[in-house]
Amino acid sequence: MDAVIIGGGIVGVSCGYYLAKRGADVTILEKSNLGSGSTDRANGGIRAQFSSPVSAKLSQESIKVWETFEDEFGVDIRYRRPGYLFLAREDATAEQFRENVKRQNEVGVESEFISPDEAAEICPALDADDFAGAAYSPTDGFADPHLGLQGFATAASDEGVDIRTKEEVTDVLQENGRVTGVKTEETTITADYVVNAAGPWAARIAEMANVSLPVSPRRRQLVILDPETSVPDSVPFTIDADRSVHFRPERNGNVVAGGHFDETDPEMDPDDFSQRVSLDWSAQVIEQAAECAGYFGPRSEIRDSWAGLYAVTPDHHPIIEEIRPGFVNAVGFSGHGFMQAPATGKLVAEIIVDGKPSMVDISMLTLDRFDDGSTLEEGTVID
Repeated sequence: MDAVIIGGGIVGVSCGYYLAKRGADVTILEKSNLGSGSTDRANGGIRAQFSSPVSAKLSQESIKVWETFEDEFGVDIRYRRPGYLFLAREDATAEQFRENVKRQNEVGVESEFISPDEAAEICPALDADDFAGAAYSPTDGFADPHLGLQGFATAASDEGVDIRTKEEVTDVLQENGRVTGVKTEETTITADYVVNAAGPWAARIAEMANVSLPVSPRRRQLVILDPETSVPDSVPFTIDADRSVHFRPERNGNVVAGGHFDETDPEMDPDDFSQRVSLDWSAQVIEQAAECAGYFGPRSEIRDSWAGLYAVTPDHHPIIEEIRPGFVNAVGFSGHGFMQAPATGKLVAEIIVDGKPSMVDISMLTLDRFDDGSTLEEGTVID
């Protein structure tokens, strides 16, 4: 069985690895360098603390891989698990967190609703009086996306996957209603299956197969800050949900921080968007973070910054399915692609090799949900 995967980010490379493990002859095509789309600009979060059961299950299955990644792949991905802490300022937000925790517990996620004072024990500089409650899971964390990609890429190569960089797909081939391969700038490749794992370019690739995907590239920014007070490694990935600001520990007391504060969120051209971070936005991140926790203030310094793209669907859930014979989508992860890449790779391998997915029930992640009104809900989106 031959498979071509379009996209050399961590979702595509994970698909390639697990397909090759199942005996497929796999070629991965990446228009630039591996990880140059969204993977190398990701924050690295790994959490099962979702309000959507299917998102939680995708992460739970992926966490099983991340936990043992160094043993299986021989790469230390700097996986740390100080937890995720979602903070609520408004009573309505706190009540939503209570409901989220109930749903999470039903599918085995170790989360709990805690008081502001309990949250301040976990994040010591927290301004507890400003909050109405919090949701916390001690088993969530973060890792280095680039190291994860390296591990999957090396293992995929060892399994015989042909990884081609700087080779752009220009067309998807079809015959009698079935996708039969791709054209690139260099050659034509026939295949039994083509996997669209093109991240922000996913809708463009799908158009080549006469499929319309509601996957929109949206720009997001991150900054590394040296705060006024060093942030201990034990502080969780902290999200002030009502102010849309978040931060997590980095090395040497620094943090990675971000947030989306604009009312508008325009669609971007993935080949032509600004990767420079606005100074006004950086200042706003520091200001909002300072109102959340006492680590930050006017003497906080910017060490680095970058912008990347989320590949967003209208309901912030991915599309994972064989949409037509021979054409499989693994797209639209809305900022969750890194954390859910291992489960996605295994599911795509099941779709192609077994004819259907079985590890997780993803029957609700099909494209037709946007036509029949059965879209999903997720109350813990982090921008």
